[in-house]
Amino acid sequence: MGSFVSRTPAANMSGPLADFVKGAIAKDKVVIFSKTYCPYCTMAKEPFKKLNQPFACYELDQRNDGDEIQSILGDLTGGRTVPRVFINGNFVGGGTDIKKMYSDGRLEKLLA
Repeated sequence: MGSFVSRTPAANMSGPLADFVKGAIAKDKVVIFSKTYCPYCTMAKEPFKKLNQPFACYELDQRNDGDEIQSILGDLTGGRTVPRVFINGNFVGGGTDIKKMYSDGRLEKLLA
């Protein structure tokens, strides 16, 4: 018997939605791609709130194109999971990464 592997179709990295994602990442110092119900997304947002650092947040579960954006983020970062956190245009990780960076002081230095 053969095996069936579910694969997400490749994202259109030259389309208008990819341009939107790249523009969003470049526009703000801190950008979080999130889902409203995701506990790791909440974990990623908390340190920025504690540091009074504004951030742009795109809630993918509230957008019709959220799944496609997630595919684009997968191509850009190597993973489709949320949150996807960017600082100064660079992907820095997800919820546990941000929490650790906050705990050891690296997040504040990165934001300075």
